[in-house]
Amino acid sequence: MKQIVFLDRATIAPQIALPRPAFAHDWVEYERTAANQTSERLRNARIAITNKVRMGAAELAAAPYLELIAVAATGYDCVDLTACTARGVAVCNIRGYSVNTVPEHVMALLLGLRRGIVSYAEAVRQGEWQRSGQFCFFKTPIHDLSGATLGIVGKGGIGQRVAALGKAFGMEVIYAARPGTDATDGRVPFEEFCERVDVISLHCPLTPETRGIIGDAAFAHMKRRPIVINTARGGLIDLPALERALSNGVISGAGIDVADREPPPPDDILMTLANDPRVIVTPHIAWASDEAQTALSNQLITVIEAFEAGQPINLLTPKDE
Repeated sequence: MKQIVFLDRATIAPQIALPRPAFAHDWVEYERTAANQTSERLRNARIAITNKVRMGAAELAAAPYLELIAVAATGYDCVDLTACTARGVAVCNIRGYSVNTVPEHVMALLLGLRRGIVSYAEAVRQGEWQRSGQFCFFKTPIHDLSGATLGIVGKGGIGQRVAALGKAFGMEVIYAARPGTDATDGRVPFEEFCERVDVISLHCPLTPETRGIIGDAAFAHMKRRPIVINTARGGLIDLPALERALSNGVISGAGIDVADREPPPPDDILMTLANDPRVIVTPHIAWASDEAQTALSNQLITVIEAFEAGQPINLLTPKDE
């Protein structure tokens, strides 16, 4: 009987039911797995499920029976695909489940920042409405989305869904070409993109080429004091550069749902930024609506069953790295 080990079940909310594969198996799950626990827990595993637990050459060497790593997410940077190929271990991920939840979170961050919702709500809690002595009070400027330019980095399913929501609000939408590349497929050269946008939303993978794509060079071209939103991967934004851009008034705000280290340590620059009223930081939950988590959980089991049936889906290979 094949042993299936879920290394970090706590990455799916407790209220989300996780089905079981429709073949004989021994299911073992752990809420969390530290790096020094992975090898022992995979000692007899045929199938490993991981969301963020690292799976590299050392972990594979300690798992002699492993056949499949099922990544309970779309992002798979926790898995060394080259090492898996060398060992003959298949790797599959989850796709398409977050096409509604992430774009909706983007719009929530955008509305919260453009309309000052967090700032005003906190002011009400602090009694400023009563102290104002009139029917309303003004703490921070409020801007409509209609007529603003939404710039998107990444033209995949999530990026296109964000574009559709932006257009529904009356926004003009443009897509960025990567820095140093030709502007094809209707994309705008990156420097021009930075000059034109009122909002930037990031929806591209984190690669050596995209790490720090929003940094000092990009900020130097921003003429309209845009809002920067990142629900993709933390490393896409150079945070010290972001802090400088905020301090110098180059941008008007930021909405951040992801970090290079999660959770960030207390002294991380992201935690400093989180105390800035122009910044909204959420704990990597853009993907995490109950509906999306249910779709992820169902697809996870489908991936495992398809592999067991000899018809694997969502396979990843080293060329995807």
